[in-house]
Amino acid sequence: NILENRRRFLSIFGDGYRFTSVWQIHSDLVKTVSSDEEIQNTEDRCDALTSNKPGLLIGVKTADCVPVLLGDPVTGAYAAIHAGWRGTVESIVVKTVEAMFERFNVNPKNLVCAIGPAATAANYEIGQDVIDAFGSKFPGSDHLFIPTKAGHAKIDLHQANFEQLQSMGISGENISVAPFCTMERTDLFFSYRVEKRTMGKTGRLMSVIGQIQS
Repeated sequence: NILENRRRFLSIFGDGYRFTSVWQIHSDLVKTVSSDEEIQNTEDRCDALTSNKPGLLIGVKTADCVPVLLGDPVTGAYAAIHAGWRGTVESIVVKTVEAMFERFNVNPKNLVCAIGPAATAANYEIGQDVIDAFGSKFPGSDHLFIPTKAGHAKIDLHQANFEQLQSMGISGENISVAPFCTMERTDLFFSYRVEKRTMGKTGRLMSVIGQIQS
């Protein structure tokens, strides 16, 4: 029960905290959450959220795609990002950092970042369309692929998003990467690729970040 799970999760934080998310569409669109109306509207189509509101939690859902959380201890701004291969090839983490600078005057060097559990290069095989998409946007991206057979390769989306964060001036010391593959650890995490095939359905992980109430 999704609503009950969210209620239990929020109860951990005590009274006054609110939660919001979006309708994810594998895009590069970023939503700024500033008003009560924006908090209540969870139907916006996008794949990243950013805010600086105290007492608010924002989250993204994943089940093999890469969740990325960003927090700025200086301005109090924060962001949650859903980065599948489509979002990654469109540099959604870069666009989110840019949005945080434009809207909250965030200095990227101050950001503390977490890249969460996702399908890793050990298991995540993709086709020629994905290889070509990365090649057209990132000419030096060959190191992200491990060839498997003609027209196929395994891709390292953890590393791709790590490098995009670094390209914004964020130190590698400020970026934590979860050492888990969702496709391997279905005892801990949901995996669309594994569980959709074996069970016909799967759940979603929720990666959440926010600011404590002042």
